[in-house]
Amino acid sequence: MALLVARYSTKAAPLPIFSYLLFLSITMVCMSKWTLVSISKTMSESEEDQRKSHGSLSSWPHALEKVFPVYAMSIPNPTLESSLHHLDCPDPIWQAVRKEAKLEVEREPILGSSFYASILSHDCLEQALAFILANRLQNHTLLANQLMDIFCNVIKHDKGIQQSIRLDIQAFKHRDPACLSYCSALLYMKGYHSLQVYRVAHALWGQGRKLLASALHSLVTGVFGVDIHPAAKIGDGILVDHGRGVVVGETATIGNRVSLMNGVTLGGTAKETGDRHPKIAEGVLIGAKANLLGNIRIGEYVMIAPGSLVLKEVPPHSIVAGIPAKVIGRIHL
Repeated sequence: MALLVARYSTKAAPLPIFSYLLFLSITMVCMSKWTLVSISKTMSESEEDQRKSHGSLSSWPHALEKVFPVYAMSIPNPTLESSLHHLDCPDPIWQAVRKEAKLEVEREPILGSSFYASILSHDCLEQALAFILANRLQNHTLLANQLMDIFCNVIKHDKGIQQSIRLDIQAFKHRDPACLSYCSALLYMKGYHSLQVYRVAHALWGQGRKLLASALHSLVTGVFGVDIHPAAKIGDGILVDHGRGVVVGETATIGNRVSLMNGVTLGGTAKETGDRHPKIAEGVLIGAKANLLGNIRIGEYVMIAPGSLVLKEVPPHSIVAGIPAKVIGRIHL
């Protein structure tokens, strides 16, 4: 910000005194609220040792938390995820969803018919999700019952998707403060809905049913404002916060436990063909309206500040910000 002020003051024409004072006051406010702090330079040795030993985000500088949605950073938790890798066992997610739905009906009887139709009348999470997605996306040419048949047929025959929809809803519940419950993610969160329709479209794309996959992709883009190409490759435990404005290109790949804020673009540079989109490793957090362009690799557990423009490879455990983005700190988990 100081550099920005210096450049402005040396290159711009002289300002009237009132405009200059107004600009200076706004600049000082912005600097006080949004200054990025490099961890390696601002933390004492004892604080840094403590952070390394605990692997916690809670000890990070408050200035960093003002810029990064630290709450969305994913930390591996094998104990929390282990039960979801055994689909033949009782389903803890579905049990929690039904329990929450029954409690909500008691609190808000007016929602009783909605909760019954969407959740309580179904036998499993897959069927409930298919019903909800079909009713959100139906139009005059693709009816709800047709869409539900498509979703059910794909999800119920794909063990990978069955696991993904559970790990994703768990990611929303544990990493998005706005997510009140599993029920709220399943019923209302368009980021979750967009992600699950992508998973169905991706399976159809892989089966050679590219026109149907493109039709689902078009529906999601129109209804939710989320543009994820069916050919992109996306892992499990993904958080798409808010969703609107997110763009994921055809050859992009996203690893497990990645968090995408609203308006993120994983796009091409228009100078490349073929494999031309970013490759995101696991545990990465990408802030709102960040643009990552080209066939570049983003290492594990990287944090990218909101509004950044990333054009080059980012090493693992880095914190980057700016236009173009530069490394401003390191993460030790």
